[in-house]
Amino acid sequence: MASTNDLKNGLVLKLEGGQLWSVVEFQHVKPGKGPAFVRTKLKNVLSGKVVDKTFNAGVKVETATVDKRDMQFSYMDGEYFVFMDMETYDQLMVDRKAVGDAANFLIEGFTATVAQHEGEVLFVELPAAVELTIQETEPGVQGDRSTGGTKPATLETGYQIQVPLFITTGEKIKVDTRSSDYLGRVNS
Repeated sequence: MASTNDLKNGLVLKLEGGQLWSVVEFQHVKPGKGPAFVRTKLKNVLSGKVVDKTFNAGVKVETATVDKRDMQFSYMDGEYFVFMDMETYDQLMVDRKAVGDAANFLIEGFTATVAQHEGEVLFVELPAAVELTIQETEPGVQGDRSTGGTKPATLETGYQIQVPLFITTGEKIKVDTRSSDYLGRVNS
């Protein structure tokens, strides 16, 4: 249990019906008239739904213990992603639903943060940007410039993103894992 005065970004709360909600942002408000309150923006850990919720100041809220560990992606086993804990070398099988969009950027050897609550995997989080190789794209044409348009390119994971016209097959690029945007070339 924690007080609403102890709220901070990333804290996971257990609210009505045992649902887990992560605090995205919060603001303590002390109006000139009336009691103080805390205005929050909460994100459902499983569904990703975001809601605004207001609590009276000082009210007790139940917090959930979420164990976040850095694990290395090892391989795919059918519909499951197998991660290895780098400290204990234990392997953890995570279903595709918990991995979510991170699956588009996972290759063997990548390190990801795996969040668990009471033995159940809630989500898998990648760094904000990853470096991947272009597996296939149309060749650039003489005169293509960095300020020109974009073309589709398939990454080594099989996921397709838009890249500038001057990017060629085999190049290593940096990709934003949150928006799937091209961020730039990686200098070797």
